[in-house]
Formats: sequence, structure tokens, C-alpha cells
Amino acid sequence: MRVSFSFFGVFLSFLYDPGHGNGGTFGCGNKSVCDLYCSFCVNSSFRTCYEVLVVHLCRYHFNVAMASMNSTVWCSLERVKSAYNNFTVCTETVADCLLLPWPNHFVESIFVDIHTTYFQECPTEALRDPPPSIVLALVMTPICLIPAMVVLVVLKTKNGDRRS
Repeated sequence: MRVSFSFFGVFLSFLYDPGHGNGGTFGCGNKSVCDLYCSFCVNSSFRTCYEVLVVHLCRYHFNVAMASMNSTVWCSLERVKSAYNNFTVCTETVADCLLLPWPNHFVESIFVDIHTTYFQECPTEALRDPPPSIVLALVMTPICLIPAMVVLVVLKTKNGDRRS
């Protein structure tokens, strides 16, 4: 009974905390860049500030990097992966500094928007059937194992000694 009251008290303290759950200003991360990010968020909730930082910092740098490339190379992973990785690290770092979960719905929507803007026209490799030798091996293996397993079960139970 005490445990349930203790849990209930902790739960109520989280509900009472004005910064919990709504992205309020209740803390800042320990990284060296975190103080800079958190200083922008003094007068607003961390969630709102996070969205502004992602759009005006991370997304801006990604758009600049993509604009510096010719649009014909946008589908080349080798050419795009650096900018894409920098954007991912930026969104994750800002979220960590503001003590917000990552990934979150906002970041997911930004990534979907990026993919629709830059990568929608990229060809995708269609799945194709494996070679016939692979299909034959995958089909024949269980077919050959079933009779062998039946023989083993019959031999084990035929002995009459039910101990194995």
C-alpha cells in the first residue's frame, strides 16, 4: 500500500511540475553547445523553440547544402549523405540539449517534407525474384527434412522406453 501511495505522490509531483510534459523550461543538456541553444529558449517553451531552431538552423543548412548541388545528383547517396547526416545530427543535438525526445513527430514531418522535396523523383530498385537455384534450395530443404524428422520420431517412440 505504501508503494502505491509513493508512486501516486511521484506521479502527482510530475503533474504539478509546470515544466513537465509541455516542453517547458525545466532544464538544459550538458554539452558545450547546449548553453547556446538553451539561451534562445528563455522566453518560450522548449518544444516551440526546438521547432524554430530546427527550421531556421538545421533545415536552413540542409537546404543550402542541397542548393549547392546540381539537382541531378540529389539521388546519389554518396553526394547527399553528408548533408543528410549533418541535418540528422543537428536535429538530434538540439533535441538532446533541450531535453526533448528524439525522434519526435515534428522531426518525422520534417524528414517526410525533405524526402518529398528532394528525393521523390529518385528511382528505387524494384525487388526481383531470387535465382532459381536459391528458390530450389529454400524449397527442397524443408521437404527433405520432414521425412528425416518423421523417421527419427518413429525410431525414438518405437523403442518403448519413453526416456530419452
